[in-house]
Amino acid sequence: MPIVNHMVQHDALDRVFACLADPVRRGVLIKLGDGPATVGELAGPAEMTLTGMKKHLRILEDAGLIVTEKIGRARQCRLAPAPLDEAMAWISFYQRLWTRRLDGLDAYFTLRKGDDA
Repeated sequence: MPIVNHMVQHDALDRVFACLADPVRRGVLIKLGDGPATVGELAGPAEMTLTGMKKHLRILEDAGLIVTEKIGRARQCRLAPAPLDEAMAWISFYQRLWTRRLDGLDAYFTLRKGDDA
């Protein structure tokens, strides 16, 4: 993988994980998992002003996690799952890597335990 592409991929992951680190933004993603919602519908349960919620939504949109569109007088938001899929692939890769390493360590200790008997 070329270095530039690798860096772009990590920048995208950094934005996704930064979004997921914030409880308000995680709440928005959870709510949007049930289907599209307006800015007002997202701000209400979070007990946040529309302006405050719009700032969070802009960050989520910049990370590619949501898509917003104006429908009539309201701005509707919906999930854009591709960045979450990429983050999950990254997590899964390291989960498999560490599982293999820990399995190898377990096998080593089991073998050593058998040698001590």
